[in-house]
Amino acid sequence: MNVPIHPHAWLDRDHATGSVAGVRILDLSRVVAGPLCSQMLADHGADVIKVESRLGDETRHLGPPFIEPGQAAYFSALNRGKRSLELDLSKHDDRAVIEALLVQADVLIENFVPGTMEKWGLGYEASLSKKFPQLIYCGISGFGAVGPLGGQPGYDAVLQAMCGLMSINGDINTGPMRTGIPIVDIVTGYNAFAGITMALLARARIGHGQRVDATLFDTALSLLIPHAVNWMASGKTPGLWGNAHPNIPTYNRFDVGDGQMFLGILNDAQFVKFCKKIGRDDLAIDPRFQTNMSRIENREVLHQAMDEALKPFTRAELCKSLMDIGIPAGPVHNVAEALEQAHVVARDMRVKRPDYQGLGLPIKLSATPGQPGRKPPKLGEHNPEILKRDKPD
Repeated sequence: MNVPIHPHAWLDRDHATGSVAGVRILDLSRVVAGPLCSQMLADHGADVIKVESRLGDETRHLGPPFIEPGQAAYFSALNRGKRSLELDLSKHDDRAVIEALLVQADVLIENFVPGTMEKWGLGYEASLSKKFPQLIYCGISGFGAVGPLGGQPGYDAVLQAMCGLMSINGDINTGPMRTGIPIVDIVTGYNAFAGITMALLARARIGHGQRVDATLFDTALSLLIPHAVNWMASGKTPGLWGNAHPNIPTYNRFDVGDGQMFLGILNDAQFVKFCKKIGRDDLAIDPRFQTNMSRIENREVLHQAMDEALKPFTRAELCKSLMDIGIPAGPVHNVAEALEQAHVVARDMRVKRPDYQGLGLPIKLSATPGQPGRKPPKLGEHNPEILKRDKPD
């Protein structure tokens, strides 16, 4: 069968820049983890073709707010630098398009329920690894394909609940709470990104591709630092800590005269300097607070004393003066305040263009810097330049 793709469906490798310049990625994933992974690769030079169904990636519809009709702001956070190809993978002809594109692809990313790709004849072990031995196949799923939960669908908040993250987030008043961002999805995306880049390095040495397996379940459990090892060592089940740290009582949120701040006092020397700075040298010499262990034993009375001592101060002035003497401290900002900090501009962490706004690149390389790519694509926008037909039948 003559598969209808353009001979130059993939972009010219020679004109790409960045650390993964010209790496060709076929991204079949949706929602957060997979799209975030492929966006990071696109930011660093990869050519990413995003394959979507006729309904489009779910995040296109998760608004308001919407950037334009049919394209929520949520989608724009995860899909810049890509081209969109609309296909119906339930159809044989459209699956043939996938295989035709894989002839020159380096990486395939998918996050279907395990078994779906096998059902379509696109499974890695049975099919793609034999047809395309150079291919790096990244499968992202909730629980993986094996084990008692293998093949089950997974969602961020559900994994936060199942893997203990909610049980340590929140306090006695709120009860267990999910983290306010999809942290499991996001870190799974970073794990997939790391796995793919490691597999690309390994391919140059071993001469062939491999499967990268990234699951929300594994990621969620890996985030239980230090709570998992604390339980392993003590046998005591960690509880709700709110903003407090189980091992560092002066690592917490505190009230000040005009709001709230977070202190990152880690050791005895910092605690002594802090007490001197706020005019409470007596706290530093109090036997109840002289060591980290004694501060843990008396954390409640210490927190109360620190809150009282901090009332006369304003958060911006105090945080700056503490940072100037080596004590980590920061105001508790809302999202708008966070993104309006001068340091955001200095670190290029906000992208503001006439056609696109988003967050900057958190990974910065000196010799092969990345850059935020083109604005997120409309659904099927690039069918004409990838296929020899305007739309699949």
